[in-house]
Amino acid sequence: MNAPALEYSWDTLNLFDSARHRAIPVALYVPRNIPMNKEVVIFSHGYGANQGGDNRHYSYLTGNLASKGYFVISIQHELPTDDLIPTTGIPQVVRRPFWERGAENILFVLNAFKKSNPQLDYSHVILIGHSNGADMTALFAQKYPDLVDKIITLDNRRMSLPRTAHPKIYSLRSSDQPADEGVLPTDEEQVRYGMKIIKLPNTTHNDMSDRANPAQRKEINDYIMGFLND
Repeated sequence: MNAPALEYSWDTLNLFDSARHRAIPVALYVPRNIPMNKEVVIFSHGYGANQGGDNRHYSYLTGNLASKGYFVISIQHELPTDDLIPTTGIPQVVRRPFWERGAENILFVLNAFKKSNPQLDYSHVILIGHSNGADMTALFAQKYPDLVDKIITLDNRRMSLPRTAHPKIYSLRSSDQPADEGVLPTDEEQVRYGMKIIKLPNTTHNDMSDRANPAQRKEINDYIMGFLND
């Protein structure tokens, strides 16, 4: 018996930021045989020590979004020639340049697709990221709040979430790795700004990628769809 056809297709594209002399590979996940709602999701992967291909290691999430009608762009933030992220020092200091580079990658990709795919809806851009990519996502929302409608972080641990009602802020937290002090909003701040912070009691930090089991994948995807429909 043949497997059912996927409701999305995927491809890769190599962009190049001439101003920074930097290649930016992306993976695209787009709806197939279903209506596209034209909303754009930009996904940022967790740290992969410059091995490459990490932007394709969340297909359970990116593919699910595409199957729901979203146009998904998953950015490969690390290149083999990049320096490795420092493992000593204050993370908010020594890793900040990496997050800044990631935020500029997101900005470049967003502007590039506005030119190449003007038919998409750029008034409701959604950013999703895991771990180091979630730190980039949080920083982008702080630097360019007018360019994004919602952000969803999967276990950002170092870069603080913006305290703001717009863009809308959502976060899924792992069962095993706590965030640094001040990264997450207080209960009072969550109420004030309408932020939603959800702990997943049965999902570790490293199991938020394609390593997730079927139950974890379903839980994460269900929460994400709930956030997007909020």
